[in-house]
Amino acid sequence: MAARGNGGAELYSTDIMLSLHEAGVEQCVVLHPQALRRDELSRAGLRVETAPLETGFRPWQKRRLRQLIEREKPDLIHCWMRRAASLVPQDARDRAAVIGWYGDYEEYKHFAHCSAFIGVTRDLVRHMHESGAPAGRAFYVPTFPSVEPGAPLDRATLNTPADAKVLLTLSRLHATKGLDTVLQALPKLPDCYLWIAGEGPLREELEQLARRLNVLERVRFLGWRTDRGALLGAADICLLPSRYEPFGTVILDAWSAGTAFIACESDGPRAYIRNGENGMLVPADAPEALAAAIRQVLDEPALKERIEAGGQAEYRADFTREVVTRRMIDCYQTILGTTR
Repeated sequence: MAARGNGGAELYSTDIMLSLHEAGVEQCVVLHPQALRRDELSRAGLRVETAPLETGFRPWQKRRLRQLIEREKPDLIHCWMRRAASLVPQDARDRAAVIGWYGDYEEYKHFAHCSAFIGVTRDLVRHMHESGAPAGRAFYVPTFPSVEPGAPLDRATLNTPADAKVLLTLSRLHATKGLDTVLQALPKLPDCYLWIAGEGPLREELEQLARRLNVLERVRFLGWRTDRGALLGAADICLLPSRYEPFGTVILDAWSAGTAFIACESDGPRAYIRNGENGMLVPADAPEALAAAIRQVLDEPALKERIEAGGQAEYRADFTREVVTRRMIDCYQTILGTTR
């Protein structure tokens, strides 16, 4: 995992590394020296290497990675996302199966050194094959949520009335995430408070928009949070208003917590949400439609209960940590069986 920051892919990759370790899979993990969960992996007993990424000079990165591969003699090299795949030496696939992991609709050329591919949605697997991945070499393994169960957060700690309706977003503050759409819907929802959990380049712009819309007093900018379960437990509805979203692990976070979920119709939510059954879907960039869906869920208890129960059923069937970890191990075994 070559990224230094923190986001959904970084969070999930670390979670499944830990889960694979618990399942008995021996791993040597290559991380950036500033990776936020580096120490957590070390404490859990995984071997963590940072030397290949201690310099920003790509030839040295590749050289050190090649030396590590020669020393470790791995069966599999799992490249988490595009940057990691681009650093793997071309001849590495002569020594091990090299897996490129897709969490987005990336160009195949960035994974040209890989011999197998894993996508987090079935549509990403389709995309891989259509963009150049050999037939039978791309596999679907979903993610699992990063939410830890726990008591709901006390709303008073976030200066939110106990009787308010709370809307929650969990995402980077980036234009693709559509957080401005939620802010534009908020004037139509006077009984609602909005909690925005995440950091990103648009924080100041979003605060200014909330001020212009006269809703800033009902918006809480929470920054990056590690207590997603507590936030979800205290919220009435979790929102994913993204204009672009290849999957959206937030879907699974909300489902696992039993929180009602509403999303805009980007690729990921459209593939998983059945409107009125396990969530609600509205058009992107449509504040009035989003406000109407929120109002409907808040005002119709039977609908709210139905989509909460439907989401939990989906989670338990296909997206628990145990189910996904087993699928990843099975996928590894299949890849090894077809490359030896």
